Amino acid sequence: MPRTARKKSKSGIYHIMLRGINRQTIFEDEEDRFKFIDTLRHYKQECEYNIFAYCLMDNHIHLVIKEGKDPLEKLMKRIGVSYVYWYNWKYKRSGHLFQDRYKSEVIEDDRYLLEVIRYIHQNPLQAEMITSNGEYRWSSYAEYTWRHSNIVDTNFILEMFSRNNETARDLFIEYMGRMSDSKKEFNLERTNRLTDEEAKEIIKNVIDNLATTQLQSMEKEKRDELLRKLKAIEGLSIRQIARIIGLNFNVVAKT
Repeated sequence: MPRTARKKSKSGIYHIMLRGINRQTIFEDEEDRFKFIDTLRHYKQECEYNIFAYCLMDNHIHLVIKEGKDPLEKLMKRIGVSYVYWYNWKYKRSGHLFQDRYKSEVIEDDRYLLEVIRYIHQNPLQAEMITSNGEYRWSSYAEYTWRHSNIVDTNFILEMFSRNNETARDLFIEYMGRMSDSKKEFNLERTNRLTDEEAKEIIKNVIDNLATTQLQSMEKEKRDELLRKLKAIEGLSIRQIARIIGLNFNVVAKT
């Protein structure tokens, strides 16, 4: 399927998501997370971009950044290539680690910027990994609340709440504590995910209108070829493919 051109942000600010290929884990331990943060820091200095939020989950990454002297595509390529090179060296592997195209969403106003940052900080909470925002170590929430900035440009966001630092932090914490409805608020998560009805139509087209269950008894070589085509379609998840076709999740994931 042809790729659509990315929308350009007039403000230069984007919500970025990087996901592990086939949703695989991209951070095995603390060292991996420290390395990725160091990579962000290195290119922040070199490319002069701003970072307003981040969250490192096990198999995906959220970033809110403002372009600097390099365009977004170049910046994300440099960050991705640098981390993957190190990760492959460490784990004695080769090949891709991230899905081949990061997702990006433009942010043009302050209200939406704050909503996106709140959504990102609440990712571990929504995943039931923690019971309160302050418990998660691998997001920028700590940089806003511990009064110590590591790689995040916190002042830009905090000044939206108050010119007084203490008041701004208190208001920020209160705002971050309000639960957001991610399904309603964020196009990045919503528009790139297909409904089962949409997925069924795409699958039928790829397999030349065969009954989806026919893949279960199809010759393995032919079946795997079709599964690889389906997995390459943006928005079509492995779980959806397995469910609609009636194959085991692991069979689809390992193809």
